[in-house]
Amino acid sequence: MSQANETTASVVTEFFIVGFPGLQPKYYSLIGVLLFIIYIAVITGNSLIVVLFVTERSLHKPMYIIMLSLSFSDIGFCTVALPKVISRYWFNDGYIGFHVCLFQRQLIHYGCDTLNSLIMMIMALDRYLAIGYPLRYPVLMTNRTMRLLIGFSWVSAMIAPTISLMQTMKLPFCGPSMIAHCFCDGSSINQLACADATLTNLIGYAVAMFALLVPFIPLSFLVSVLRIANAQGRLKAFSTCATQLIIITIYYVPRFVVYTTSNIHQDQRNQTVLYQMVCPQKQDHQ
Repeated sequence: MSQANETTASVVTEFFIVGFPGLQPKYYSLIGVLLFIIYIAVITGNSLIVVLFVTERSLHKPMYIIMLSLSFSDIGFCTVALPKVISRYWFNDGYIGFHVCLFQRQLIHYGCDTLNSLIMMIMALDRYLAIGYPLRYPVLMTNRTMRLLIGFSWVSAMIAPTISLMQTMKLPFCGPSMIAHCFCDGSSINQLACADATLTNLIGYAVAMFALLVPFIPLSFLVSVLRIANAQGRLKAFSTCATQLIIITIYYVPRFVVYTTSNIHQDQRNQTVLYQMVCPQKQDHQ
């Protein structure tokens, strides 16, 4: 009986968000204010995009439907991830409940990773049709078709993070509870398990790479452009998809760093995490 009580008492019920490891306490308030400003800026910018889309009928086109979806995704990600980090530094409150942490993990991997990756795939498909079939584009890509594609991406994006979460929930957590990250993510939580999490990490990594690489149709941009014979045609094609290429590049680069380099220097990891938090503003300026 005593052994059972000891085991029950040792089960982790909450985690502590470390934030940026190595950051001196004298900078906590400054970081809290900075992240709060970033949060307000992201919410305000994306809300303006939503309002503009709703009020301006001329924007009711497939590409702007994609931008609207990205705006909702950005609002969701920032609302899930940033408030706890702000609380960590502004109010010195870094504790988060075990199940709340898992819920945050699920939403972050859903919205920031899988969903955005699928939206990028739809963006690539849209530009491919616009470049490769300019005369048939209005028929092939209607607003109704785009809404169906976006709706499918919002629903199906939950599959990959759910598979990874189910593997994490099989692990026992009875010891360390310090998450060396700014929010709850899969790899940081798995590192705290009391059992060997190698298989879980491999499954999570495979699912993450599948979610990120399968929608990597943006390469079709370059293929379509290179098939255009004359230089003027190439320039016109690049001008058609330049904004989308920039958005896709600044979306994928930090995620490949996060998923493929688990042993990078902590300062570099901090910079990558901060970049991830700021980059949702990317389409606000497009």
